[in-house]
Amino acid sequence: MILTVDRVTKWFGEEPARTYALREVSLEVDHEEMLYIVGPSGSGKTTLLSVISGILRPNAGTVTVEGREIWNLSADELADFRLRTLGFVFQDYHLFPRLTTLENVAVPLVLRHVRWRESLRKAREVLEVVGLADKGELPPPRLSGGEQQRIAIARAIVAEPDLLVLDEPTASLDGDTGKRIVGFVKSRILNEHRAIIVVTHDDRIYPYATRIIHMEDGRIVDRAESVA
Repeated sequence: MILTVDRVTKWFGEEPARTYALREVSLEVDHEEMLYIVGPSGSGKTTLLSVISGILRPNAGTVTVEGREIWNLSADELADFRLRTLGFVFQDYHLFPRLTTLENVAVPLVLRHVRWRESLRKAREVLEVVGLADKGELPPPRLSGGEQQRIAIARAIVAEPDLLVLDEPTASLDGDTGKRIVGFVKSRILNEHRAIIVVTHDDRIYPYATRIIHMEDGRIVDRAESVA
């Protein structure tokens, strides 16, 4: 098991105005799974991703990734976990506007102390697959929203992380492009050592999932059997 979430609760504010984003959520994700989390806006999907990824600390419960309870790690250990174990695609991309597209994609490799020339070579390879080989020297602000989303995906997968977390990865992509890129991500990343978690509203990419769970009001309300 690569991920275990046990009774995770997250709230914002104080009583009597406290708002619960997650209510005792528990789930397990095995290696070789491409798990989709679906549900209406405001159901807690993105909050759950943030807790799993070491970005947002829960008020209660535990998150264990590859045998480590991540919220017991020191700040330095948590940063190392996010660098070496995790790949994350945010809804708003979080690209570096003053770097080129190629440099943005190479950043995770550089932070892992991969040599600069090798980092750029691997970044070019992934950019070619997502259809942006000719945009490598341009900064992200000069590209469209869909192109920036593809940059974010390329950056998340270039280091082939053990746990890849994607928040609405096809929101700015047309149907054919979204399916092609999700298919590539699955074939490139998923193996006996890795897993992928996707939050999505895009039913066009449902066939790529190995399992789908549904969330409402901060809870998992349905755990579908394997779908692929």
